Amino acid sequence: MTSPATDGPDGPVFRLLYRSHNLVPEQDRRRVFGEIFTTARSTNKKLGITGALLLTEDVFVQVLEGDETAVRELLGRIEKDARHDDVVVLTAETVPERVFSRWAMARVSTDGEPDIPLIAGARGITVAAGRGVTQEQEALLDIMREAAHGQRHEV
Repeated sequence: MTSPATDGPDGPVFRLLYRSHNLVPEQDRRRVFGEIFTTARSTNKKLGITGALLLTEDVFVQVLEGDETAVRELLGRIEKDARHDDVVVLTAETVPERVFSRWAMARVSTDGEPDIPLIAGARGITVAAGRGVTQEQEALLDIMREAAHGQRHEV
């Protein structure tokens, strides 16, 4: 069985970057963030969506790559999610190829800690241990970090 997130054809893909305010109470964040990653990885793999998620105390910043309809429908669910407020789309465009083609989701660090790419494969979701980050990935991760600090504005 193939996964559209990893086994789909190379080529143009829709990419959306958004930022939202984190409404998760501080005492619940560890548990809720774990649930978010578990759900996002599973759902995104099924939908053929790849990307990266940055979480801070105040902000979510996420890149979603995949079929435009699937990505926009997922964004619609995120906009209705009580954990998010003030969802702002920063970029939404068709790009030549996925930057996070093997990442079902990832934890992106804001403070110099290592990023943790997660890959979707035949055996499910695993940490992409030993995999370096490409220049394209690092550039997009830097944009996400800027957005988390309010340095990027909507398009």
